[in-house]
Amino acid sequence: MSHSYNQFCPVAKAAEIFCERWTALILRDLACGATRFSDFQRGVPLASPTLISQRLKRLEAEGIVTRRQSSDRRGWSYHMTPAGEEFVPLVMALGTWGQRWTRRELAEHEMDLGLLLWALEKGAHPEHFGDARTVVEFDLPDQHENKRHWWFLNESGRCELCLKQPDHDAQLYITVSLPDLIRVWRGDLALSRAISSGQMEVHGNARMRKAFRLWLGISSLAHIEPAASVPSTATLPHTRGCSSS
Repeated sequence: MSHSYNQFCPVAKAAEIFCERWTALILRDLACGATRFSDFQRGVPLASPTLISQRLKRLEAEGIVTRRQSSDRRGWSYHMTPAGEEFVPLVMALGTWGQRWTRRELAEHEMDLGLLLWALEKGAHPEHFGDARTVVEFDLPDQHENKRHWWFLNESGRCELCLKQPDHDAQLYITVSLPDLIRVWRGDLALSRAISSGQMEVHGNARMRKAFRLWLGISSLAHIEPAASVPSTATLPHTRGCSSS
C-alpha cells in the first residue's frame, strides 16, 4: 500500500485510513447525515468525483461504510457501519480542537460559499415556519451578481436550496456578507449581535423574523470557546494545497 506507515501499531493502522486526504471530511459528512454521492460532492467540492469514489470504496473495503441500493434502484446510498460509528467521536474531537485552537481570521480562499450553503440547507430547522410554504432569500452583496442571491424553500418539514427564485416571493429577505454569515455559522459572531449591529439585516414580518432565529442552523461546535492564547485576528498566507491523490 503506497500510503502505509509500515507499522503494526494500531495508531498507525487507524491513521492510514483516517488521515488520508478527504477521508475525515467524508466521515464528517456521514456523521451529519449525508448518504448520497452528491452530498459528498457538496461537502468536499475540491475533491474530484473519482477521488470521492475512491475514498468511499476504501471505507467500504475497510468495513467502515456500507453501500445500499436506493429505494428507486437508480443509485446508491452510503451508511456507517458500527466500525464507522466509532469514528464519529474522533471526528467531533478533531472539530472541537479546531474550533478551540484555530479560530484565527479566515483567509479569502477559505470562505467556501458552496460549503456554507450546503451546511445551511442541512442544518436548517424548517419546522419553525409551520406548515406554510416559506421562502428565505439571502442577498450576499459582496459576491458576484450570479452568486449573490440564494433561496431556501421550506415546505412539509423539509428545506431545499434553490439555485433560482422559486415561484413565490420570499417571506424573509436576509442581507449579509459572506464573511459575516460564515462567522455567524461558526459561532464567531452571535446572531443577535450580527442583527443588532446591522451586519445582518432581516426583513419580514415580526413572526417570520422571530422564526428565522430558530430556523437558522449553525455549527454544532459553535458553542466551543476559543483558547485564550489563540490570536483571533491573525491571518495565514494563501498556500498551495497538497496533492489530491
